[in-house]
Amino acid sequence: MPGEAREHLLARVVDRMAEQGVSALSLRRLAADVGTSHRMLIYHFGSKEGLLVEVVREIESRQRSALSTMEIDPAVQPADAIRGMWRRLADPALWPYERLFFELYGQAVQGYPGTTALLEGVVESWLDLNVELAARRGVPAEVARTHARLGLAVIRGLLLDLLATGDRAGTDAALEAFAAGYEAGLPGLPGPRNGADS
Repeated sequence: MPGEAREHLLARVVDRMAEQGVSALSLRRLAADVGTSHRMLIYHFGSKEGLLVEVVREIESRQRSALSTMEIDPAVQPADAIRGMWRRLADPALWPYERLFFELYGQAVQGYPGTTALLEGVVESWLDLNVELAARRGVPAEVARTHARLGLAVIRGLLLDLLATGDRAGTDAALEAFAAGYEAGLPGLPGPRNGADS
Protein backbone atom coordinates (compact mmCIF):
# COMPACT_ATOMS: atom_id res chain seq x y z
CA MET A 1 0.00 0.00 0.00
CA PRO A 2 1.34 3.48 -0.88
CA GLY A 3 0.67 4.89 2.62
CA GLU A 4 2.47 2.02 4.30
CA ALA A 5 5.41 2.26 1.91
CA ARG A 6 5.65 5.98 2.63
CA GLU A 7 5.64 5.41 6.40
CA HIS A 8 8.32 2.70 6.18
CA LEU A 9 10.44 4.94 3.97
CA LEU A 10 10.02 7.89 6.36
CA ALA A 11 11.06 5.70 9.31
CA ARG A 12 14.24 4.68 7.46
CA VAL A 13 15.01 8.31 6.62
CA VAL A 14 14.57 9.38 10.26
CA ASP A 15 16.85 6.55 11.42
CA ARG A 16 19.48 7.47 8.85
CA MET A 17 19.41 11.11 9.92
CA ALA A 18 19.75 10.06 13.56
CA GLU A 19 22.94 8.22 12.63
CA GLN A 20 24.49 10.70 10.19
CA GLY A 21 22.85 14.07 10.87
CA VAL A 22 20.97 16.38 8.56
CA SER A 23 23.63 18.82 7.38
CA ALA A 24 24.38 19.09 3.67
CA LEU A 25 21.60 16.63 2.91
CA SER A 26 21.51 15.35 -0.66
CA LEU A 27 18.34 13.53 -1.72
CA ARG A 28 20.32 11.25 -4.02
CA ARG A 29 22.74 10.25 -1.27
CA LEU A 30 19.91 9.86 1.22
CA ALA A 31 17.97 7.69 -1.23
CA ALA A 32 20.97 5.42 -1.69
CA ASP A 33 21.51 5.22 2.08
CA VAL A 34 17.93 4.06 2.74
CA GLY A 35 17.74 1.68 -0.21
CA THR A 36 15.47 3.61 -2.55
CA SER A 37 15.74 6.06 -5.42
CA HIS A 38 15.70 9.84 -5.67
CA ARG A 39 12.57 9.47 -7.81
CA MET A 40 10.73 7.56 -5.07
CA LEU A 41 11.55 10.18 -2.45
CA ILE A 42 10.14 12.87 -4.73
CA TYR A 43 7.09 10.69 -5.46
CA HIS A 44 6.29 10.23 -1.76
CA PHE A 45 7.32 13.63 -0.37
CA GLY A 46 7.22 16.06 -3.30
CA SER A 47 10.53 17.80 -2.66
CA LYS A 48 13.52 17.91 -0.33
CA GLU A 49 11.66 20.47 1.77
CA GLY A 50 8.59 18.26 1.88
CA LEU A 51 10.68 15.34 3.11
CA LEU A 52 12.35 17.47 5.80
CA VAL A 53 8.96 18.71 6.99
CA GLU A 54 7.78 15.11 7.37
CA VAL A 55 10.95 14.20 9.27
CA VAL A 56 10.32 17.06 11.71
CA ARG A 57 6.66 16.09 12.08
CA GLU A 58 7.65 12.49 12.81
CA ILE A 59 10.15 13.55 15.48
CA GLU A 60 7.53 15.85 17.04
CA SER A 61 5.07 12.96 17.05
CA ARG A 62 7.58 10.79 18.90
CA GLN A 63 8.10 13.51 21.51
CA ARG A 64 4.34 13.83 22.04
CA SER A 65 4.15 10.06 22.55
CA ALA A 66 6.91 10.29 25.14
CA LEU A 67 5.08 13.07 26.99
CA SER A 68 1.87 11.08 26.90
CA THR A 69 3.63 8.07 28.42
CA MET A 70 5.06 10.18 31.25
CA GLU A 71 1.75 11.87 31.99
CA ILE A 72 -0.26 8.63 31.99
CA ASP A 73 1.73 7.43 35.01
CA PRO A 74 -0.28 8.73 38.00
CA ALA A 75 2.91 8.94 40.06
CA VAL A 76 4.29 11.59 37.69
CA GLN A 77 3.20 15.09 38.70
CA PRO A 78 2.82 17.79 36.00
CA ALA A 79 5.98 19.60 37.10
CA ASP A 80 7.96 16.36 36.91
CA ALA A 81 6.56 15.71 33.44
CA ILE A 82 7.79 19.17 32.42
CA ARG A 83 11.25 18.38 33.82
CA GLY A 84 11.31 14.97 32.16
CA MET A 85 10.27 16.38 28.80
CA TRP A 86 12.94 19.08 29.03
CA ARG A 87 15.65 16.52 29.81
CA ARG A 88 14.54 14.53 26.79
CA LEU A 89 14.40 17.52 24.42
CA ALA A 90 17.63 19.10 25.68
CA ASP A 91 19.57 15.93 24.84
CA PRO A 92 22.31 16.88 22.35
CA ALA A 93 21.35 13.84 20.26
CA LEU A 94 18.16 15.72 19.29
CA TRP A 95 19.83 19.03 18.50
CA PRO A 96 20.21 18.41 14.75
CA TYR A 97 16.46 17.75 14.49
CA GLU A 98 15.66 20.77 16.63
CA ARG A 99 17.86 23.03 14.50
CA LEU A 100 16.03 21.65 11.47
CA PHE A 101 12.68 22.32 13.19
CA PHE A 102 13.48 25.98 13.86
CA GLU A 103 14.92 26.46 10.36
CA LEU A 104 11.83 25.00 8.69
CA TYR A 105 9.47 26.75 11.12
CA GLY A 106 10.95 30.10 10.12
CA GLN A 107 10.68 29.23 6.43
CA ALA A 108 7.09 28.05 6.86
CA VAL A 109 6.07 31.28 8.61
CA GLN A 110 7.58 33.14 5.63
CA GLY A 111 5.58 30.96 3.22
CA TYR A 112 8.65 29.26 1.71
CA PRO A 113 7.49 26.70 -0.89
CA GLY A 114 7.35 23.12 0.37
CA THR A 115 7.54 24.03 4.06
CA THR A 116 4.11 25.45 4.94
CA ALA A 117 2.68 22.01 5.76
CA LEU A 118 4.75 22.18 8.94
CA LEU A 119 2.37 24.82 10.29
CA GLU A 120 -0.54 22.36 10.26
CA GLY A 121 -0.83 21.30 13.88
CA VAL A 122 2.60 22.65 14.90
CA VAL A 123 0.95 24.24 17.93
CA GLU A 124 -2.51 22.67 18.09
CA SER A 125 -1.28 19.07 18.20
CA TRP A 126 0.64 19.83 21.40
CA LEU A 127 -2.25 21.80 22.90
CA ASP A 128 -4.76 19.05 22.14
CA LEU A 129 -2.55 16.42 23.79
CA ASN A 130 -2.02 18.51 26.90
CA VAL A 131 -5.72 19.33 27.23
CA GLU A 132 -6.49 15.62 27.02
CA LEU A 133 -3.87 14.75 29.63
CA ALA A 134 -4.93 17.59 31.93
CA ALA A 135 -8.56 16.48 31.76
CA ARG A 136 -7.51 13.21 33.42
CA ARG A 137 -6.34 15.31 36.36
CA GLY A 138 -9.55 17.31 36.51
CA VAL A 139 -8.23 20.52 34.92
CA PRO A 140 -10.90 22.36 32.89
CA ALA A 141 -10.17 22.39 29.15
CA GLU A 142 -10.00 26.20 28.80
CA VAL A 143 -7.51 26.44 31.68
CA ALA A 144 -5.45 23.52 30.39
CA ARG A 145 -5.26 25.00 26.88
CA THR A 146 -3.87 28.30 28.13
CA HIS A 147 -1.30 26.54 30.32
CA ALA A 148 -0.36 24.18 27.49
CA ARG A 149 0.31 27.10 25.15
CA LEU A 150 2.46 28.77 27.80
CA GLY A 151 4.40 25.56 28.47
CA LEU A 152 4.97 24.96 24.76
CA ALA A 153 6.21 28.53 24.28
CA VAL A 154 8.56 28.25 27.28
CA ILE A 155 10.07 24.95 26.19
CA ARG A 156 10.46 25.96 22.54
CA GLY A 157 11.93 29.30 23.59
CA LEU A 158 14.42 27.64 25.92
CA LEU A 159 15.36 25.13 23.23
CA LEU A 160 16.08 27.96 20.80
CA ASP A 161 18.12 29.67 23.54
CA LEU A 162 20.05 26.44 24.19
CA LEU A 163 20.79 25.88 20.50
CA ALA A 164 21.91 29.50 20.06
CA THR A 165 24.01 29.87 23.23
CA GLY A 166 24.89 26.35 24.37
CA ASP A 167 24.09 27.52 27.91
CA ARG A 168 22.73 24.30 29.37
CA ALA A 169 23.06 25.47 32.99
CA GLY A 170 21.17 28.68 32.29
CA THR A 171 18.37 27.04 30.33
CA ASP A 172 18.08 24.24 32.90
CA ALA A 173 17.72 26.85 35.65
CA ALA A 174 15.04 28.74 33.71
CA LEU A 175 13.11 25.53 33.06
CA GLU A 176 13.35 24.60 36.74
CA ALA A 177 11.93 28.00 37.72
CA PHE A 178 9.01 27.41 35.36
CA ALA A 179 8.38 23.85 36.62
CA ALA A 180 8.68 24.99 40.23
CA GLY A 181 5.87 27.45 39.58
CA TYR A 182 3.55 24.52 39.02
CA GLU A 183 4.73 22.83 42.19
CA ALA A 184 4.37 25.99 44.26
CA GLY A 185 0.98 26.82 42.79
CA LEU A 186 1.64 30.20 41.18
CA PRO A 187 -1.53 32.24 40.59
CA GLY A 188 -3.43 30.81 37.65
CA LEU A 189 -1.34 27.66 37.42
CA PRO A 190 -2.58 24.22 38.52
CA GLY A 191 -0.59 23.28 41.60
CA PRO A 192 -0.97 21.87 45.07
CA ARG A 193 -1.81 25.25 46.58
CA ASN A 194 -4.37 26.41 44.01
CA GLY A 195 -5.78 23.09 42.84
CA ALA A 196 -6.99 22.28 39.35
CA ASP A 197 -9.91 24.72 39.39
CA SER A 198 -7.97 27.85 40.33
